[in-house]
Amino acid sequence: MNIREMLEQIERDTLVPRAARSAETRGRDREEEEDDLRPSYQRDRDRIIHCKSFRRLKHKTQVFLAPEGDHYRTRLTHVLEVTQIARTIAKSLRLNEVLTEAIALGHDLGHSAFGHAGEAALNKLVKGGFDHYRQSVRVVEVLENDGRGLNLTIEVRDGILKHSKGEKGELLRTRPKARALTLEGDIVRISDIIAYVNHDIDDGIRAGIISEDDIPLPIRETLGARGGERIDRMVRDVIAATISCSYEAIMMSAEVLGALEELRTYMFQNMYLTPAVRGEFEKAQKMLAALFEHVTAHPEDFFAPSDEPVERLAIDFIAGMTDRYAINLYNRLFMPKPWA
Repeated sequence: MNIREMLEQIERDTLVPRAARSAETRGRDREEEEDDLRPSYQRDRDRIIHCKSFRRLKHKTQVFLAPEGDHYRTRLTHVLEVTQIARTIAKSLRLNEVLTEAIALGHDLGHSAFGHAGEAALNKLVKGGFDHYRQSVRVVEVLENDGRGLNLTIEVRDGILKHSKGEKGELLRTRPKARALTLEGDIVRISDIIAYVNHDIDDGIRAGIISEDDIPLPIRETLGARGGERIDRMVRDVIAATISCSYEAIMMSAEVLGALEELRTYMFQNMYLTPAVRGEFEKAQKMLAALFEHVTAHPEDFFAPSDEPVERLAIDFIAGMTDRYAINLYNRLFMPKPWA
């Protein structure tokens, strides 16, 4: 028995029956020889951490565009916070922690520059729209590794695809067919919400847009008065509710889920959609629209000829940009230079 087989045996011996086991993966698009050290989901996690798209997350917006303050979240720190919360839930439930980690680390690889403002801009520019979760799957299947993709397992790609809920989507999917293939994938979905609601409050306070006391009292009474208290309350609730339903689904109690819905609604109304934040979003959207128009008009300046439509290549190019790359390219293309 090699090390991989030993680790797979530990999974069989210690994880609950509903857990996804590495040795029982549905596989990859391209068959590969098994590694003698790492089970399949561990290899997926490692490939994600080492890919270029993951490194670029450090310079992509979470809420505040290209922030100069050292302590504002970026897309990378958001991903790390989601991963920490998701791993805590998975470990406590004796589900597959490594699979959960792989999905969490990869869930935002396709996010555009300027956060959801950039996503909204690209959505208007391309036929069929643009969603960061579909783009994240495209990154790992097609764009990374010089066009060969990362060849991840089906379970990881499915979890990435189904992690997002948008502004009006369900926090916990009620229809079984709409859920991820694995409970681990659904853990990442709820962990994403738990993470961003709480760290966005922290960033909003740092920016002077909201204060803890502004959050409606009933929400604070149910979830907690501070970020750490709220995260702890929600994580514990997910664990208890999932155990109570015998792992039929990743669950939350009605009380905590309702309070989280109200908190999320509060954040959209009092931070995400406020003039102070939206004004910068609109500037970013105009910038990406101008870049898209220029790139599609001059594709030979930006990428090699391909059988894919120019619009598709342009979206891939622009979605992969960091905030600062987009700003620098815009300035180079459209801002006048002093005469030397």
